[in-house]
Amino acid sequence: MSITPERKTALVEEYRTKEGDTGSPEVQVAILSERIRNLTEHLQTHKKDFHSRRGLLMMVGQRRRLLDYLKRKDNGRYEAIINRLGLRR
Repeated sequence: MSITPERKTALVEEYRTKEGDTGSPEVQVAILSERIRNLTEHLQTHKKDFHSRRGLLMMVGQRRRLLDYLKRKDNGRYEAIINRLGLRR
């Protein structure tokens, strides 16, 4: 359900804003989106796994808060990350 260290490194490389950046909102949103995708696939086969479902809802909320922060601070970066990840909003 979790992402591999190699995949996480690839996401950091792809979404970082500058050299050595691992904690910008873009990177955090990309990592959370990958974890949400993996957990969604897991829950499609394990429909009664309510503990994991709660974790999924917490991750979705965290991603929403990060995106709201990014929209408040810099709307251009917000629009760019939404389009790159293919999120609805």
